[in-house]
Amino acid sequence: MSRLFIATILGACLSACVGGAAEPPKNVLLLCIDDLRPELNCFGASHIHSPNIDRLAAQGRAFQRHYVNAPSCGPSRCTLLTGRYGAAGNAALFQRAKEVTKSPDRVPPSMPEWFRSHGFTTVSVGKVSHHPGGRGGPGWNDAAKVEMPNAWDRHLMPVGVWKTPVGAMHGLAHGKARPKNAKEFALFEAAVGPDSIYPDGLIAEEGIKQLEELAAADRPFFLAIGLLKPHLPFGAPKHYLDLYDGVALPPTPHATKPEGKTTWHGSGEFMKYNRWGRDPRQDLAFAEAVRRHYAACVSYADKLVGDILAKLKETGADQNTVIVLWGDHGWHLGEHGIWGKQSLFEEALRSPLIMVAPDMKQAGGKSNAVVSTLDIFPTLCDLTGVETPDFAQGVSLQAMLQDPTVEGHLALAYQSRATTIRTDTYRLIAHKNGHIELYDHTSREKETVNIAPAHPELVAQLKAQLSKNLEQ
Repeated sequence: MSRLFIATILGACLSACVGGAAEPPKNVLLLCIDDLRPELNCFGASHIHSPNIDRLAAQGRAFQRHYVNAPSCGPSRCTLLTGRYGAAGNAALFQRAKEVTKSPDRVPPSMPEWFRSHGFTTVSVGKVSHHPGGRGGPGWNDAAKVEMPNAWDRHLMPVGVWKTPVGAMHGLAHGKARPKNAKEFALFEAAVGPDSIYPDGLIAEEGIKQLEELAAADRPFFLAIGLLKPHLPFGAPKHYLDLYDGVALPPTPHATKPEGKTTWHGSGEFMKYNRWGRDPRQDLAFAEAVRRHYAACVSYADKLVGDILAKLKETGADQNTVIVLWGDHGWHLGEHGIWGKQSLFEEALRSPLIMVAPDMKQAGGKSNAVVSTLDIFPTLCDLTGVETPDFAQGVSLQAMLQDPTVEGHLALAYQSRATTIRTDTYRLIAHKNGHIELYDHTSREKETVNIAPAHPELVAQLKAQLSKNLEQ
């Protein structure tokens, strides 16, 4: 007898015991946006057109200092969906899936599996886990290779003219899929046409369809919708790029490669595309063009978020739904001389997190507390009335949702070469070869001057905290 079946029966029994007087469980709408840095109007970026996400923030709580637990898609989403620290690579969830197959009783259930076992209908649309649609194989559509066993009642990825999930993941307009050699594929484009000429238009349409069906049903739902943009390549309908005609972009801070040993890298994912012989690290005009196309993708994603939220309101389910908008990590647009993610600097680890709960107090107030993706699972349990599992490693943010002045806690992150801890005032990066970076966020220099040699006692203290928390 499977653990999912047993938990479902127990959940049903519990519901029967409390009787009809119990308040119905709240639904969950989780919106995952790929490679979205906190460059939004509601996070202080006045040059970005993001009215729908800004409106959501005004209805809830925007966590201004939310940090992911890994600076790339796979491991960050693994933490989101399991509530636990995991492996550093993009295959983290597939590695977990193998362990589930071998020893199902030794692997804690994922977040959607936990909600499913407590009576929720769980549906995923688009890129929620690492592979859009949650399957493996060459086209990411092999039904025998499941990324998240037992998690979803439906795990959907509309592909349209892109034919496969992998084709849509890196697709440009009208079915153009990235070839094996990415140098033949444009870094950015802005084709004329409606939202549906790019894959995210189809994802939003399917998400809205699922939302209508779930809202009409008599069971609580956990619906996750994952948009691809602004992931590379930067493609969005031209009318979103037009929003930035004549808009002055703010200067890029600390745009040079840092001195000494850091987690700087050569922007390999970005550089492998067709850049028409241009390099934004030396070509300021090209750098600005890249930034405008990235901004267009953000506004495209914002519009689709607005469409989804409008449908939620139309169904009436918004009155009983917890909404989470989450960026899976940040993205360098030239800071530290990096174009991409995968560093352990602030730009790669800080991402948007907005939460809205029915009847929350002080809606619209911004939280400046340090929080982590790890905290989302226990928070959703608290907000929906679902039991919080003891295996979840995060801290519920429910108190911060009621009072934006509540203090935060430590945020940890990792990659294959190093780990990092972020406190309210410092970031320490510990390389596996023993090298240490320490940055003071109360200083003007922030993450441009390594102060580790001058503060050995602080380094020792933060290293101990880092090790202790990662070992839990």
